[in-house]
Amino acid sequence: MSAEILSVENLTKNYGKIQALKSVSFSVPKGTVFGILGPNGSGKSTLLGLVMDVLKPTGGSYTLFGETPSGTQRKRIGTLLETPNFYHYLNAVQNLNIASEIKGRGKQDIDRVLELVNLAERKKSRFSTYSLGMKQRLAIASALLGDPEVLVLDEPTNGLDPVGIAEIRQLIKQLSQMGKTIIMASHLLDEVEKVCTHVAILKRGTLLTSGDVNEILVNEDLVEMQCSNNARLREILSTYSGVNKVDENDGLVRAFFPLGTAKLSELNAFCFSNNIVLNHLQLKRKSLETKFLELTN
Repeated sequence: MSAEILSVENLTKNYGKIQALKSVSFSVPKGTVFGILGPNGSGKSTLLGLVMDVLKPTGGSYTLFGETPSGTQRKRIGTLLETPNFYHYLNAVQNLNIASEIKGRGKQDIDRVLELVNLAERKKSRFSTYSLGMKQRLAIASALLGDPEVLVLDEPTNGLDPVGIAEIRQLIKQLSQMGKTIIMASHLLDEVEKVCTHVAILKRGTLLTSGDVNEILVNEDLVEMQCSNNARLREILSTYSGVNKVDENDGLVRAFFPLGTAKLSELNAFCFSNNIVLNHLQLKRKSLETKFLELTN
């Protein structure tokens, strides 16, 4: 089996004069949680629609499991491309029975997938009584019917409250630990950062960067600090050897250094020697949101 679940090569999609995707190329390794990130209108949903044969490309090509795409291969993929669409007056089991009939597989999986998405205790409740998070988990349960190797999820946390987002995040982590490859599109950068191992960032149909999350994010050291006089701390840090930039955000002073050069013990000693006692000192990688804003701006 190919080590790459999906490989796209110069994939292009035009709607008249509008270029929704512009020669996009990247690969999704097996066993990863691959985030396709970008603001609304960046081409994320168009890309997933092309891969799942809902849309036809204008140019370029792609392979699934190292082979030319076919219906047989797509049966190895579970999808959630739209808002959950179930019968409101039916319960979870009844809705999944209908879904399994449409798919032609997975009827024997219903109890297992409901357990997996933590809906077993509510499987006899009508869909209309579910919270938004429960509705989304039922949609993922439907995608899991037939035990697919790969899940393709379009904005799986869109519209959810913090509790619902946390539930979906935990479920994605659990599915990844089971060996599933997950391809998910989202504009919620902070949430994706917490679950993705790999990422592709799109802007207006153009691929800005792709690869391992850590390789993309870590290009400098970011040290967060705080004391009783942050203004004095910023002033002192600006004289520290090797610092690239000093700023303040949400009450934390941030010092940026070339990758691998920040030494917390030396920073702490430097501050103490200048009569500053730190009550917070932490080395952090640059957040995905920060990196995304740098790339897109």
